[in-house]
Amino acid sequence: NLAEARAERAAEAGALEAAVAATRAHPHSEAVQQWACAALRNVCNGVNPAAIARKQRAARAGAIEAAVAAMRAHPQAAALQETACGTLNICVGDAAALPRKQRAVAAGAIEAAVAAMRAHPAAVAVQQAAPMAVFYVCSGLDDAAAARWRQAAEAGALEAVVTAMT
Repeated sequence: NLAEARAERAAEAGALEAAVAATRAHPHSEAVQQWACAALRNVCNGVNPAAIARKQRAARAGAIEAAVAAMRAHPQAAALQETACGTLNICVGDAAALPRKQRAVAAGAIEAAVAAMRAHPAAVAVQQAAPMAVFYVCSGLDDAAAARWRQAAEAGALEAVVTAMT
């Protein structure tokens, strides 16, 4: 698959680490944050073993924390919120993601996604991506899943989703 080959080549060239470094070097640039999150999302996309390895590499580089930081730094930017939520969805939405889910919780991903839903009630893309981010971060059969769901409820995720549907 051509997309998979490109993603692997990008990861081998250091794209994941470079994207995270760019978010750290330019925290006030909405454009840099959005493009870096998009690069992370695109390079990490997939469910095969190579894609899982890229997701783990991205997490080690700080991709999850970078996406959350971008959301917090630019709460008014709907497109960035959608892209960063997409990055979270890709990074924590697979069967091997438990350590990455825990990183996302620690970084404040649940609260950031809820804040995005509240800040952009008319942005359809945000209203699709942010609840998915909460779902992917919280889902699982591990012992901590119930605590993650509780945290989402306490953050107002249920109310934000209901508001988006009305």
